[in-house]
Amino acid sequence: MKLKALGLVCILASITCLSHAQQSDDDFVAIFDGETLNGWDGDSTYWRVEYGSLIGEVTPETILTRNSFIIWRGGTVGDFELKVEYRVTDEGNSGINYRSVQLTDAPWSLAGYQADIDGPNHDKRLPRRRYTGQSYEERGRRYLAWRGEMVHVDSAGVVNVIGSLGNRDSLEAFIYSNGWNQYHIIARGNTLTHIVNSRVMALVIDDDLENRRMEGLLGVQVHTGEPHKIEYRNFRLKKL
Repeated sequence: MKLKALGLVCILASITCLSHAQQSDDDFVAIFDGETLNGWDGDSTYWRVEYGSLIGEVTPETILTRNSFIIWRGGTVGDFELKVEYRVTDEGNSGINYRSVQLTDAPWSLAGYQADIDGPNHDKRLPRRRYTGQSYEERGRRYLAWRGEMVHVDSAGVVNVIGSLGNRDSLEAFIYSNGWNQYHIIARGNTLTHIVNSRVMALVIDDDLENRRMEGLLGVQVHTGEPHKIEYRNFRLKKL
């Protein structure tokens, strides 16, 4: 498919995703009960439930040397939509992994697509980069689409930017730093879309047959680095 045609596909897909974001949640199923870790598997050093939220926390006494996940054990996800609300501390770094595989070189470790999440002070570099909304591949090809990008990953694994969803910094204005945000992930075939607070943040068309995954595990992350806390609530899943 030519890049011009791919760009049109991306634009149509982004419009479709915005339409989906405004639909009711009638067809979604709750996968977290808000009271226990039933159906989830992770290290209790880092994960707990409080006030209806799934909380991941790294303290000065529990600094990680490897990223750790709590994994949903209710099945795998292929084509699906996920809606979940999150809140993260300023130095926080997390992400929602999907179509992932569990690795054997460390406990509760996943490799696969990730909808990235971080707090406003996570990255101390100048100019600062905030990762929320982008498409990343944990323990794989790494950065697939920065926030604001439509990309095509070709059969050789080369990432080509084929369109824009908006300026990366301008889109950050739609991310709440001190409140709850809604993440909406749509994975349909080889097209992956990340939406935050009803704004399409990143879209990937993945034609890298060797490295892409069409089905796998779902989980959320606590990251190496400074102490931080990530909270999730209202996990709702719809398989397509």
